[in-house]
Amino acid sequence: MHKLNAFRRASQDGSGADFWIFWGGQTISNFGNAITLLVIPLLIFKLTGSALNLAIGTAAVFLPYLLFGLWIGAAVDRLDRRKVMIVADIGRALMLVTIPFLADAGLLHVWWVYAVGFMNSTLGIAFNTAEFASIPHLVDRNNLVSANGRIQASYSISTVAGPLLAGVFLGFVRPETVLFLDGFTFVISIVSLLLIRRGLNPPGQAERAPTRLRSDVVEGLRYVWGHPVLRAISIMMALINFVGATTAAQIVFFAKERFHASDGHVSLLYSAGGAGVILLSLSAGALRRRWSFGRVALGALAIDGLLTAAFALTPNYWVALPLWGLAGGFGILFNINTGSLRQLIVPDHLLGRVSSVAGVLAWSGIPLGSFLGGLAIERSGSVVDVFAIIGILIAIIAAAFSFSALGHADDFLDVPTPAPEPEPEAIAA
Repeated sequence: MHKLNAFRRASQDGSGADFWIFWGGQTISNFGNAITLLVIPLLIFKLTGSALNLAIGTAAVFLPYLLFGLWIGAAVDRLDRRKVMIVADIGRALMLVTIPFLADAGLLHVWWVYAVGFMNSTLGIAFNTAEFASIPHLVDRNNLVSANGRIQASYSISTVAGPLLAGVFLGFVRPETVLFLDGFTFVISIVSLLLIRRGLNPPGQAERAPTRLRSDVVEGLRYVWGHPVLRAISIMMALINFVGATTAAQIVFFAKERFHASDGHVSLLYSAGGAGVILLSLSAGALRRRWSFGRVALGALAIDGLLTAAFALTPNYWVALPLWGLAGGFGILFNINTGSLRQLIVPDHLLGRVSSVAGVLAWSGIPLGSFLGGLAIERSGSVVDVFAIIGILIAIIAAAFSFSALGHADDFLDVPTPAPEPEPEAIAA
């Protein structure tokens, strides 16, 4: 019962100086990301005024997960995770600042915005995979739920402050100029990674027998698909993201159409989502100690869906604002629990590829889902109806999966998963 008891006892992050350096750098970097998360959709909307173009922008961001996710995850497991994150930060900073430079030259086109989203997302897969696999080296493994909850909460402070600050700047400068702020935060992230003293890779990684990259990908796929809990999470998230991708992709369009919102009011919606995340993230450890994974995670997801439907049907902006914030918070509460569960289940040397496999399977429906959602809005002429239907479907999916392995996921924490069969004649790629 060691793993199960450790999971329930999680209450402190058990971290030292290296954790706080890492946390500080990534919180600031996330502050910049939160600004970009608001600015890019606003920029696309101002360039095109189209829900379909917003959907294409979202599809461009998630398409790299389908094309490269499996291979990047396997590669990260054999590389120095710190170096992977630093290179990814450098690349994303350089790509992002091309947008304001091209805008100043009068050469910016919406297709370049899509291209930057695609390339930054590709680098982001590498960064996020390495980050996810590094966190167990910075905190005690038996405290991952509380640690991940606190990390998410502190990150989310940036998602409140970032859009608010962006909203202030948008009153004086063009949206693309604000992107310089995000570029600078990547530099801070790089410095923090250089200051961390402890290693972020398994101690015996260098002694592992060399394998084919394809073999590593297959090993990750077998592990995820062979574990009842990981398989159920991936299938459910694929469905949820296929159905729900439209809400994130079209929140700018929704606010403009439903509430005739100014850019400042749009930024408040993004900030409200961040505030909801802080509130629910801080409670993740306490809720998880009191109730089972199924009750906390699936219950949170069902509430997220119902709040999304209520948000869509509320005609008053100031009433809808807290509903949107709480919906975002309950959605992240689900993610914190599933992420922590993966970190407890999966062996350290497989964390990178299993994370990427889970991401590819879970996010496989986002490009098509966001495109079809944008198309549904344009064809139906009612963004309200589309959002309301999405919320109801999310709640139904969460309820349905309570009858799967996710409904009693705690039982699997003490059951070792058989190691995948090795690939014959494994050699270095």
